[in-house]
Amino acid sequence: MPVLNDTIVAISTPIGEGGIGIVRLSGPDALAILRRVLRRGKKGNAVPAIEPYRLRYGRVVDPATGETLDEVLASYMRAPHSYTREDVVEINCHGGIVPLRRILLLALRQGARLAEPGEFTLRAFLNGRLDLAQAEAVLDIICAQTDASLRMALGQLEGRLSDRVRVVRQELVEVLAFLEASIDFTEDDIPYQDIAPPLARAEAALEQLLVQSSQGIIYRQGVRVAIVGRPNVGKSSLLNALLRTSRAIVAPIPGTTRDTLEERLNLRGIPLCLVDTAGIAATEDLVTQLGIERSRQALQQADLVLFVVDRSEALTAADEAIAALLHGKTVILVLNKADLPAVAVTDALLPKAMHVTVSALTGEGIDTLEQAMEEAIFAGQVRTSDAPLVSNPRHQAILHRALEHVRAAQESHMRGMAEDFVSIDVTAAVTALGEITGESATEDLLDTIFRRFCVGK
Repeated sequence: MPVLNDTIVAISTPIGEGGIGIVRLSGPDALAILRRVLRRGKKGNAVPAIEPYRLRYGRVVDPATGETLDEVLASYMRAPHSYTREDVVEINCHGGIVPLRRILLLALRQGARLAEPGEFTLRAFLNGRLDLAQAEAVLDIICAQTDASLRMALGQLEGRLSDRVRVVRQELVEVLAFLEASIDFTEDDIPYQDIAPPLARAEAALEQLLVQSSQGIIYRQGVRVAIVGRPNVGKSSLLNALLRTSRAIVAPIPGTTRDTLEERLNLRGIPLCLVDTAGIAATEDLVTQLGIERSRQALQQADLVLFVVDRSEALTAADEAIAALLHGKTVILVLNKADLPAVAVTDALLPKAMHVTVSALTGEGIDTLEQAMEEAIFAGQVRTSDAPLVSNPRHQAILHRALEHVRAAQESHMRGMAEDFVSIDVTAAVTALGEITGESATEDLLDTIFRRFCVGK
């Protein structure tokens, strides 16, 4: 864990050319450093007073040389009313690599330390500004790929998940207090408490949180979709139709696509990674063989497969061979070229898969295919209008663990086992839920979470 009583600095905007870049400082010396480097007017006079929560125009000047580094707008947020609950300074300069780097180096020479990845948000957590689930939501907001994933992350940042988890945890803490009192003070007259109802309420609440967690994780992480089929059935045309743009090269010559091509798509709030693959068929061409091998790898990694068949031609041995590779996969059979007379008989080809007829050329059936993809992704589950609360696999795993311990405690209680045995599982459930909000967070857990952040956040 880094030292948390010093002043840290980092560039908080992406490195590159842009209109504005931000250098952020947090810690006890943040304001003092700003006072030393910020000057006003052409004469380079010191700024007499820097009021909190107001932008101050000036120039960043190296006190050692008098050289102006950039023209800036600076702001000061006074503790505890800041992101980290420490004194925070943000210097808005021009967004080029050189001015940002020079101002960063100047702050380091003035006594600041380069921030570790996620250290600003770590300080916000350790100083009580955010709980652990809210801190993780900050990264989810930054990485959100769709409006739906952004709404979920914002809900978590507002504390919706934390509030629900705390209610369950508090109920279990009260059960645990009764059990421990009964164990420690056996000779005293401890008022009887029926722990069955609160354990049942905790079980129901955890089950409810877990019901939509798979949907939430899909919205957060996205789905990998492979488009497969033999050569010249219209895979690249289908990719273009789904993207509503001409992204992949399309030609009547078989084997035009010789490598995988990945594109991002927002499917009704679901982030998709579409992978167009080379046609899978027997060939002597070495380069084509390498492309086919990559197609097989994409097929293995895919969460959903769009198996494209040319319905204007009879099925071939290559179609049958590809179908044999799809065992155990979630598959939609896409019958392409609906603008041509139907020839292929596909009833026996993957009968358990959804069959959707489309024309990648005209766009016919694309909306139906998108609906089928959405249904396949959610496995027939009905989506609610309210965004799921749980979208983090770590949270999902913890909730499953807590639920198992609550059920074990219920079982022990129903069998009339001693309070010691019941309290073991209740304690484990309380500890697990604390790993979501941070009450039970260990140093290793915090390091694992925050090292995924960028340096300036």
